[in-house]
Amino acid sequence: MSSTALTLGIKVPTKISKPCSNSNSKAQFDATSIRFLNKSSSHVHQVEAVHATLCTRREIVGFGLCIGLLSGIFQPQLAEAAEATLCELTVSPSGLAFCDQVVGFGPQAVKGQLIKAHYVGKLENGKVFDSSYNRGKPLTFRVGAGEVIKGWDLGILGGEGVPPMLAGGKRTLKLPPELGYGMRGAGCKGGSCIIPPESILLFDVEFIGKA
Repeated sequence: MSSTALTLGIKVPTKISKPCSNSNSKAQFDATSIRFLNKSSSHVHQVEAVHATLCTRREIVGFGLCIGLLSGIFQPQLAEAAEATLCELTVSPSGLAFCDQVVGFGPQAVKGQLIKAHYVGKLENGKVFDSSYNRGKPLTFRVGAGEVIKGWDLGILGGEGVPPMLAGGKRTLKLPPELGYGMRGAGCKGGSCIIPPESILLFDVEFIGKA
């Protein structure tokens, strides 16, 4: 009950003839007497207020708060669960493991074609070493022409037990060292390498389409 209601001397009805209902039948009404104190005189006016047995504002607000609270509790948990869901990798005869997060809807790439792809590259421990998303620009290259590491060409064009990617698709690739940077590693300087030699690499690749 609000402080305003107490000041005015409002008698809040404590009985409702019928609970809130979604029925299409004619709403029933219950007349409840509410008294207002007229400060200018001692006369008390009797006002008959008719209340429809529909959802009250208090019930609606309470229900909304309840839904909002539940959403606040469960939405982060659902987001975390979605992020924690791992793609089940299939290992091909070449040693390349793959899994389609999203199957594309466009044409597959053709060997020698200039294409665009976004990617996130990670070491096996999960450390990100490169991301085209962070640069805000996809990588453009000729697929199958040796312009990228072998695991990329194979992972996008397909072959050796790996199906080709379709434009619009997103695929996780797990590359053994021989399909990545092998014994030399990459980004090496002063005895330290961004990608150490013999590293197993993980790539999340989004094949955008031809450039």
